[in-house]
Amino acid sequence: METDTIAAIATAMTNSGIGIVRISGEQSFQIIDKIYRSKKSKKKLSEAKSHTIHYGYICDGEKVIDEVVVLIFKAPNSYTMEDTVEIDCHGGTLVMRRILETVIKYGARPAQPGEFTKRAFLNGRIDLSQAESVADLINAKNDFALESSVHQLQGSIKEKVKEARKIILHEIAFIESALDDPEHISLDGYGGQLMDAVDSLSLELENLIRSSENGELLKEGIHTVITGKPNAGKSSLMNVLIGKERAIVTEVAGTTRDILEGQVNLDGITLNLIDTAGIHEAQDAVEKIGIEKARNSLDRADLVVFVVDASTEFDRDDKEVLSLLGNKNVIFLLNKCDLVQVTTEGKIRSIINEKGMACPVIAVSAKEGTGIDELSRQIKEMFFEGEVSFNDQVFITNVRQKSALLSAIDSLSMVKDSISDGMPEDFYSIDLIEACNALGKITGETVGEDLVNEIFSKFCLGK
Repeated sequence: METDTIAAIATAMTNSGIGIVRISGEQSFQIIDKIYRSKKSKKKLSEAKSHTIHYGYICDGEKVIDEVVVLIFKAPNSYTMEDTVEIDCHGGTLVMRRILETVIKYGARPAQPGEFTKRAFLNGRIDLSQAESVADLINAKNDFALESSVHQLQGSIKEKVKEARKIILHEIAFIESALDDPEHISLDGYGGQLMDAVDSLSLELENLIRSSENGELLKEGIHTVITGKPNAGKSSLMNVLIGKERAIVTEVAGTTRDILEGQVNLDGITLNLIDTAGIHEAQDAVEKIGIEKARNSLDRADLVVFVVDASTEFDRDDKEVLSLLGNKNVIFLLNKCDLVQVTTEGKIRSIINEKGMACPVIAVSAKEGTGIDELSRQIKEMFFEGEVSFNDQVFITNVRQKSALLSAIDSLSMVKDSISDGMPEDFYSIDLIEACNALGKITGETVGEDLVNEIFSKFCLGK
C-alpha cells in the first residue's frame, strides 16, 4: 500500500475564480501545519475536527503566498480514505503553482495522473468499475453519458458483477465440497441443475453485452458522415447542426474539398459529424483527393446522412453516392424543400425500394433550419428503439469491461459443453473459476498492477 504524501492542482491550469490544491497521505496534516497561518486562532489544523473549513493564509516561512480556505478530511472519511487537505485559493495559474511548490517543499511529492482515485481504489473505497466511471464522468459529452457515469459511480456495475460472482462461487464451493466428501454430498443430477444456473447467468451477462452497443454510442458519439453530390447542401446542414459556420457555403459546387469535422449534441445524442467533399467525377487533382477521403469516411461511418438536392433531378452523381452506401445505417435528407421539388419523396422511396433498402426519408431545408427535429427522432428510432432516456438499466460503456464479460461468457459456454459431454465434475469447476476471474477483472479483484497503472495513467492530474 502506498503511504507517502502526494499533492496536485485539482482544477484546470488556467486563470479562474478559484483554484484547488489537493494533498493526500500520512504527512498531509504535518505539511499544512507548517505552511498555514490562521487569521484568528493559533490552533494547528492537525488538531481540528474532520470535515471542517478554516480561513487563513498559506505561507512559505514568513512570506505570505495567498489568502485561502482550507478543508480538512481525516482518514478514513475522505475520497482517498487517507488524511486529506484541500486548499481553496485564488485561481491564478501562478498562485496555484506557488502553493503546490510550497506543499512539495515541505514534504509532499507531485501526484501522478489519477493517483488520488487510484488510492481510493487501492484503499477499498471504490472498485475498478467505479474508478473508471470517475473518468467517464469528467469526460461526459451529453446528459445520458453523465447520468450513466453517476449510476456506475454509485456501484451499478459493481453490484451486477458481485451477484454473478456470488452465484459462480457458490457452485464452485459445492463441487469442491462434494468431491472432498462424496459420502455426504451427492452430485447425482447436479449437471442439470448447474446447466439451468449457467443458462440464467449467461443470459444476464449477454444482456450487459448488448447494452454496450448503445452505451458506447451514447458515450463516445455516433460517427456520422454527411455525404451527397456537390452543392446538395451538406455544408449548410453541418452549419445548422453545429450552430455556427464551421463550413464555407457558396453557390459554387465543390467548395468543400476536404473533410470537415465537428461535434453536436442533438437532443441528448452526440453526433461526431464529418462533412465530406461532394462525390462526383472530378477533374481537379485536389478535389479528387477530397472525394477519396469522403469514400474512406463512409467505410468507417456508424450513420450516413445522404443529402439529396430536391430542387434538381436525382442524377448520375447521386447514384454514384448511393452505390457506396452498402449496408450502412442511412438517412436520406431531401434538402431545399423550400424550393420547387423536382426530386420528390415518392421518387426517392421508389429508388430505395429498388435497391432493397429500408431507410428514412426526411424533407428538410438547411437554409431555413426545418426538419432537424424529425432527423433527431429518426436517429433515436434507428439506434435506440425510439428513446434516449435513463432509468435503472446498467449500460456497459467500457471496452475493457465488455472484453471481460465476453471472456466470462466463453468460460460459461465451456461449462455447458462439459455438462453436455458428460465430463467429470472437476472439469466444471475449472471453467467456473475462469468465468469468476474474468468477472473479477471488471471490479479489479483479479487484475495485475500493470493494468491498474495503465488505467489510472489516463486520468487527469489532481483526480
